[in-house]
Amino acid sequence: MPKRQVTRRTAPSMEDSIRRLLVDLGEDPKREGLRKTPARVAESLRFLTQGYAQDLEQTLNGAVFRENYSEMVIVRDIDFFSLCEHHLLPFYGKCHVAYVPAGKLIGLSKIPRVVEVFARRLQMQERLTQQVADCLERTLEPRGVAVVTEAYHLCMSMRGVEKQNAWAVASAMRGLFLKDYRTREEFVGLIHRRPTS
Repeated sequence: MPKRQVTRRTAPSMEDSIRRLLVDLGEDPKREGLRKTPARVAESLRFLTQGYAQDLEQTLNGAVFRENYSEMVIVRDIDFFSLCEHHLLPFYGKCHVAYVPAGKLIGLSKIPRVVEVFARRLQMQERLTQQVADCLERTLEPRGVAVVTEAYHLCMSMRGVEKQNAWAVASAMRGLFLKDYRTREEFVGLIHRRPTS
C-alpha cells in the first residue's frame, strides 16, 4: 500500500471538514468548548492512522536473524487499538501471534510493532489479522504462522445492536497451523493459558 503523504496543505482541509461536520451536527464550532476541536480531531486522526505512513521494512529494521531453531515462538496478549473503516469508531483488543521458524527468527519486539503498523489504519479486524500473518510469512518464510485477534467493537456496543459484552475473534492460519491440527491445538492452548508467576 502506498505511503500517505501528510502535508501542511491537507491539515487545514481536514480541520475545515471537521468544522463543517460540527455544523451539520447542529453545533457552533465558534463556541468556546469547540474552537480548538477541529485541530484536536485532525491531530488525533493523523495519530490513529499513522500506519499508512510507516514502512514495514524500516519497522523490521534488519531484525531477522538466521538461527537453527525450529520450535514454536509465540508473542501473545499484544494490545492493539484501531478504527473500524465502516463507522470510524474504535475497536480494540489483543493479538496473539505464533510462528514455527525454518531457519529465521525475528526480534520479539518487532512482532508488536508489525501489529501496530497495521492497526493504525482504517481497518477491519479480519483484514488486520491476515495482514499480520502475511507480513510474517513473507518476511520469515517459516514453516507456519498463526494470528488470532480478539476485539471489542464500539460500533457494536455504542450503536447498532448495542451489545456491550460481545467480542469478535478472527484468525489467520498458514502452513503447519493450517495443515496440522496438533500444532494448531498447541497454539490455541498456549494463548489461553495464564502465565505462572
